[in-house]
Amino acid sequence: MRFLNAAQRPDGAYALFGISASGTPVFSVPLPERGHAAAAHPEVPEAVGFARRPGVFAFVLDCVSGRVLHRLDAPEGRHFYGHGVFSMDGRFLFTTENDYEAGEGVIGIWDRSLGYARVDEMPSGGVGPHDIRRLPGTDVLVVANGGIETHPDSGRAKLNIPMMEPNLAYLRGDGVEEIVELPRAMHKNSIRHMAVREDGFVAFGMQWQGDVAQAPVLFGVHMRGEAPRLLWPTEQEQDALRGYVGSVTFSQDGAQVAISSPRGGVVQVIDVAEMRVAHSVEMPDVCGIGADENGFVLTSGDGRVARVDENRFVDLGRQDLRWDNHMVAL
Repeated sequence: MRFLNAAQRPDGAYALFGISASGTPVFSVPLPERGHAAAAHPEVPEAVGFARRPGVFAFVLDCVSGRVLHRLDAPEGRHFYGHGVFSMDGRFLFTTENDYEAGEGVIGIWDRSLGYARVDEMPSGGVGPHDIRRLPGTDVLVVANGGIETHPDSGRAKLNIPMMEPNLAYLRGDGVEEIVELPRAMHKNSIRHMAVREDGFVAFGMQWQGDVAQAPVLFGVHMRGEAPRLLWPTEQEQDALRGYVGSVTFSQDGAQVAISSPRGGVVQVIDVAEMRVAHSVEMPDVCGIGADENGFVLTSGDGRVARVDENRFVDLGRQDLRWDNHMVAL
C-alpha cells in the first residue's frame, strides 16, 4: 500500500481507504462523517485520519491491517481542520484546530506513548489553521493559517472575509519563530495546503475568497528567513484554476510540484527552479495528488485514479467511489 485517501461510497457512507501504487483499494475503514486528510507516522506503519472541518473525530490506523487502534475526539470548544503531523521522533501528534469561541487557531498536542492522550495545545500563529507540516530533520512546524474565521453554529460559513489575514507560521516548542504574510492586496488569498521538500523548502497553494475573475496568483514557495516567491502564470494557466488550489505535492526528486484544482478540473505541474508551469492535464473534479518514483498519482471526485509524468497521462481505472481531497503517502 502506498497512499491513504478518504472517499464516499455509493450508499452515501464515508470511509478511509488504503490504496496501492496501481490505484486499487487495499482496505477501508468506515468513518462516521466525511473525512479529509491523514498524518503518517515517521517510523511505524501507523497513520491518523481526520474528519473534514468542522469535524471533531480522528482515527488512528494500523496501515498493514487497516485496523482502528484509537479514536481521537476534539476537546470541548475545539474542532479539527482535517490535517495533522507527527513530531520527528513520532511521540507527539500535532493537529490543526479551531478555538471557535475565541476565533483563534490552536495546535492540539497528543501523546502517542499515552494512547494518544490530549496533553496540551499552543497558538497556531493565526486564524483558521488548515494544513500543518514538519520541516524534515527538525521539530519546527509550519502552519498554513488560512485566515478564515468559522464557527460550528454557522456550519462552513466564512465569517470574516473582509478582515482576513492569512499567513505561514513557523513554530517551535510553544512559540512562533517566524510569520510570513502576503501583500495586503492579497489578503483574501487563503493559504490552505502545503508540501515540504527534504531541505525545508515549502510550497503552498491558496484559495481566493473574492470574485474569481479577480483572483491573483495561487501558488508560492518559501524558505525560512527569505521572502516568499509567487508563481506568475499566463492568463490561461491562471484562469484554469478557477481561484482554487486543492492539493500541493512535491515530486520525489523535489524538482517539481503538482497542484490541483477540482473546480477547474486541472492539475498543473510546476518547475520549481524556474517557477513556471511545465505542463498541465485536465481531469474532472481532480484534487488528490500523491507522488512516487514514477511521477504523480491523481484521484478525483468521480472515482478516477490516474498517473501523470512529463510525457504521458495514464488512466488507472475508476472505482465506484467519490474520492475526497487528499492522498497521503505512506
